[in-house]
Amino acid sequence: MAQTLAQFDYPVGDVALLRPLSPPAVAIFSDRAYLRTEMAEDAAAAGLRVTRMAELGALLAEAEQPLGDLVLVDCPVLEGADLAALTRLDMRAARAGTQLVVSTSIGSLDDVFGCLDQSEAHILVSPSRADRIIALGPLLTTEGSRVRELSDHDRMSLLRLTEQVSQIALQLESLSSASPDSAVVKASAFNFDGNGARDPASQRLVRKQRPALPDPRHVRKIIRQRQMRARFFEGELFADPAWDMLLDLTAAQAEHNRVSVTSLCIASGVPPTTALRWISQMSELGLLCRAEDQTDRRRAFITLSDQATHAMAHYFAEVVSEGLVI
Repeated sequence: MAQTLAQFDYPVGDVALLRPLSPPAVAIFSDRAYLRTEMAEDAAAAGLRVTRMAELGALLAEAEQPLGDLVLVDCPVLEGADLAALTRLDMRAARAGTQLVVSTSIGSLDDVFGCLDQSEAHILVSPSRADRIIALGPLLTTEGSRVRELSDHDRMSLLRLTEQVSQIALQLESLSSASPDSAVVKASAFNFDGNGARDPASQRLVRKQRPALPDPRHVRKIIRQRQMRARFFEGELFADPAWDMLLDLTAAQAEHNRVSVTSLCIASGVPPTTALRWISQMSELGLLCRAEDQTDRRRAFITLSDQATHAMAHYFAEVVSEGLVI
């Protein structure tokens, strides 16, 4: 039998008729014709069904057309109308359960991030073809319209696996072109036990009364020390985006400054698309929060969660109490 039972759906009734399930439907919007074709080829190769290919203007003209299972949007530069369309698309995708993948440039990242606050969209920054292919992965792991709930351990393992696959893809691309930027993902500064739960010692720290955040000048000094290593060694040897972002946010919070998603991506020391994956997963783990700009609803910032703030404050307090030099 060429197809398994999992590949068929069963209509309700006394007679169980088998019919093949349709592949997930994909809509593609981009003003660059060659890119629409390229994304369509990759989606089809992944077993997806491309139902719509159009320019960005179609998002405005066809506001009520069904979205399907996945929408791919390429918007390296955004005008006012594009921002409005992207905001509406985000709301529609959230209501319909549609997965949204948006490609943009580093210059437009803050605007795009500000528009996408409901659908849990996957944002790519100046992505390679490999990045776009990897972004299709979540759709292929869904069961119907529901995604299996992942544990913290699963999330971190999946993120590291994704980064490893990305590195392999980039290395393969480099065989026929200039070597692209890449990053080696190391473990987060937060510890997990063998079952994926946080280290009990860390949990006890969070429950204690929180000390004051460290002097931001001390944190900035640590950040500079970490950055100086790249002058003498390959930066990839020490890539730890989770810790670098936590340090930057800790210093900013102590300074009463707000951090944009673009600034945080730069602070991570890894390519923006990689940094955005970490931001997404750290948010899922309850370490980072999205904070809307009260004066401009189109903008949003990233902050430490209360949980992460407690952990960072206790970490630095213990470093000082132990007399350790960082």
